[in-house]
Amino acid sequence: MAAGTSAQGVSGAGVSEGTPVAPGRLGEAIPQRELFDYLAQLGRWLERTTRELSRLDAAALASPQADSYTADVVLAQSLRESVTRRLAELEVVWDSGRVDAVARERMSQLIWGRLDSSGSGGSAAVSLVEAVRLCDAVIGQLKSRLELDPSGTDVAGRIVGVRAEIERCRDLTRDARGTVDQAAAQRVAVLRSRLDALAEKAGRGADVSGPLGQLESDSARLERDLIIAASERRGLEHDRVRARELAAAAELREAPLRELVARCRREIADPPRLAVPDVSRLGEPPSGREALDAHLARLTAVGRAFDAVEAAYTSPLRERAALGFRLRALRERAAANGRAASAVGVAADAEVRAALDAVPCSVPLARHLVEQYDVVTRDLPTAPSPSHHRKASS
Repeated sequence: MAAGTSAQGVSGAGVSEGTPVAPGRLGEAIPQRELFDYLAQLGRWLERTTRELSRLDAAALASPQADSYTADVVLAQSLRESVTRRLAELEVVWDSGRVDAVARERMSQLIWGRLDSSGSGGSAAVSLVEAVRLCDAVIGQLKSRLELDPSGTDVAGRIVGVRAEIERCRDLTRDARGTVDQAAAQRVAVLRSRLDALAEKAGRGADVSGPLGQLESDSARLERDLIIAASERRGLEHDRVRARELAAAAELREAPLRELVARCRREIADPPRLAVPDVSRLGEPPSGREALDAHLARLTAVGRAFDAVEAAYTSPLRERAALGFRLRALRERAAANGRAASAVGVAADAEVRAALDAVPCSVPLARHLVEQYDVVTRDLPTAPSPSHHRKASS
């Protein structure tokens, strides 16, 4: 942030001083002009943030309590790096403005989706939009703790900024369905009560700079925690929806696979011995992260098991059909060369017909008999002509 940033801008996590406003929503083909403006804003934000972090890092290192600032400095730098990498990905897809609807939808996923689809934690647990807000909140907290805010003496402006931050925290206590996290709401209420008390004291002319600085730090920390918690809730709900979709798709496959298994066991001798998993036994997706991850892993395993069952039970049925097609071609050849009417040809034909028509059918036996029919019905070698025989004798 620039050195002349107002107290409201600092305490408000930089919203009034050019925090990028993300366009569209996840999965939407965002208009090209809005994407252009957002990329430009994000680039300027990165330049300001890089300068500010360098200044804060130097101030933290020079502080007698340098170790107490390390975690926040590292977090802010990690978030800045994550935003930098995501901006590079966006610019690749942007391709100097050559973006169709598919590319613009992909950009919305990069803007609103998690920075790391694996959700491995840290900055990866938030979206690009949340990472920018979180980085601004951490920077605001660091500036307050290091007392580097040039407008820090503007108590009224700082109170307005904290009040705006507390309102954002209040909004973050509600999920997409409007359900309020009561524990988080209680923390917000405590901060609001502290702020009201400080505002009243300041109105009477009391010096509240010390308690106000602590309140700024606490509100920034709460906003950071709530941003991460909100992102984790959205990620959890997204994965629960995905689990339901995977289960529904698996249930659609289950019945046809059971029919395939029954048919193969009825028509093929020595069929495979694979079982079809019962999707209904998995139950509803759990609400906890660890349990949900395990549930998704089981659904993935069910999908692999379905693939294995389909391949195993389809293979002998397909081979039997292929042997039937090959036998028809061999019969046509045998009829053309006269071998079909020979005693050996007739016997081989009857034997292979019986093997292929048998229920259950032994595919290895049928394969062997088709090969045998191929051999016994091949064209006989032609006898040499008499003139050729005389030439060879002379």
